Amino acid sequence: MLWPMLAIALGFLGVAVLAVLAVRVYVEVRRLSGQVARAGRRISDASGDLERAAADLARAGHNLRP
Repeated sequence: MLWPMLAIALGFLGVAVLAVLAVRVYVEVRRLSGQVARAGRRISDASGDLERAAADLARAGHNLRP
């Protein structure tokens, strides 16, 4: 009777460990997705700034032509 109870206890502990690891992975994925979203917004803002700077530079260069 001891061995089946030990096997059930070890099985339960194994599932509990897997559940804890799954929760940790979930939390890290949420954190990473937030960082990716922030980086995407920063890249979008930087590309908009670059487009505006390029347009200003093109306008300035066009005005300098004879």
